[in-house]
Amino acid sequence: MEIQIAVAKINKYAVSQSGDTLEVVERPNGGLSVVLADGQSSGRGAKVVSMMVVRKVIGLLAEGVRDGAAARAASDALFAEKAGKVSSTLNIASVDMQTQTIVLARNNPSPVYIVRGESVEMLEGKSQPIGVARNTRPLISEIPLEAGLTVVMYTDGLVHAGERRGQPMDVGMTLQGLLEDNNPASQEIADALLAQAMRLDDNRPVDDISVVVMRVMTRQGDDVRRMSVRLPINV
Repeated sequence: MEIQIAVAKINKYAVSQSGDTLEVVERPNGGLSVVLADGQSSGRGAKVVSMMVVRKVIGLLAEGVRDGAAARAASDALFAEKAGKVSSTLNIASVDMQTQTIVLARNNPSPVYIVRGESVEMLEGKSQPIGVARNTRPLISEIPLEAGLTVVMYTDGLVHAGERRGQPMDVGMTLQGLLEDNNPASQEIADALLAQAMRLDDNRPVDDISVVVMRVMTRQGDDVRRMSVRLPINV
């Protein structure tokens, strides 16, 4: 098997800096973790918050701290820094080679979607953002690695898309449509979800949007690890 991770993200319309921050870090005992945070509000202030959260989490994960403990530590650090007045959502998706599972830690009211074949499952469960109270715990899910497994997580800009037109984004239905007749790559899924949100917002997103897609695929090719990043720059 092999893991494919893809990201698609865009800023809120007419805002130069995204309040979403995403990083990928290698785990000391094998595997990878994807960390996604969305700071309260938007623009530079939100970016400072989300970067602080993500850097705290990836530093701890790189030292071997477990995902749930890293999320709690980031929440306590944000609470102490901002006196409980600023929040951030936080998602961690980890490929844990020791347990042969994908571990999902969520401090985000927006659900995570799990896809097996053509079956789309929504992981809901009550989950609150970090930074507003002490001892805020993430919602933890652990899913065995198996070929064909897909995990989709995102910031709330995705589900807010279309609300001003009375046509809110239906992530589950969009995923179902994408997977009905073909087997798209991770990047195709992430791009398609973002494109649908952009259409619903008339290409003027009302919030920062970040989409992460993690797929477990049948292994193909060599043993080389690869990562590709595209960063458009307006000058």
